[in-house]
Amino acid sequence: MSVREEFDAWAADGRDKGMEERHWHTAKHALARLPVEPGETILDLGCGSGYAGRALRETKDAGRVYGLDGAPEMVRNATSYTDDSNVGYVVGDFDSLPFADDSIDHVWSMEAFYYAADPGRTLEEVARVLRPGGTFYCAVNYYEENVHSHEWQEFIDVEMTRWSHEQYREAFREAGLYVAEQDAIPDREITIPAEVEFPTDDWDTRAEMVERYRELGTLLTVGVAP
Repeated sequence: MSVREEFDAWAADGRDKGMEERHWHTAKHALARLPVEPGETILDLGCGSGYAGRALRETKDAGRVYGLDGAPEMVRNATSYTDDSNVGYVVGDFDSLPFADDSIDHVWSMEAFYYAADPGRTLEEVARVLRPGGTFYCAVNYYEENVHSHEWQEFIDVEMTRWSHEQYREAFREAGLYVAEQDAIPDREITIPAEVEFPTDDWDTRAEMVERYRELGTLLTVGVAP
């Protein structure tokens, strides 16, 4: 199954809003770090329901926000959720971004980068469209050190890329981006039951759940265009 088919199905049955709710726990903290100046142009790569772009317009006074997704149904839903003429959506491929060189101030991507068919090429495209000094904020929960995410591939037909912290840094550098920072943002909002309530349907021990959400969280890698 292609990325388009997979996520068209997610959009059709309302899972796009579910993703938004889950991702917001850590996404809002990463978004708060974006060094957006009033009027700057933002690309939301793998925008899903479009929540990140809307938030950047509301909280950062971003100028123009483009949301790109490979699934037409996702783009259709995001458009229907958005009432802002400065936020637009486009169906596109990560390895061939429909933007001119040096035309984007910041690129944001949450829980989408690892679906890229050619992640190295995607990073090159991000570097190409960024203006000098522009940033790429790449946030993922599916990564090598997060052992609790490894089984996710079993439940989705699209092949995903599972890189380590170091592999992300190396790939950013190879694409021509400086690595400005990299850290894990914990999810402090999800409720973790008391020890006596374990095992649960999803977790054998409380320690595993604490590790997943409070320690490993979301891996954020920040690249800067030279």
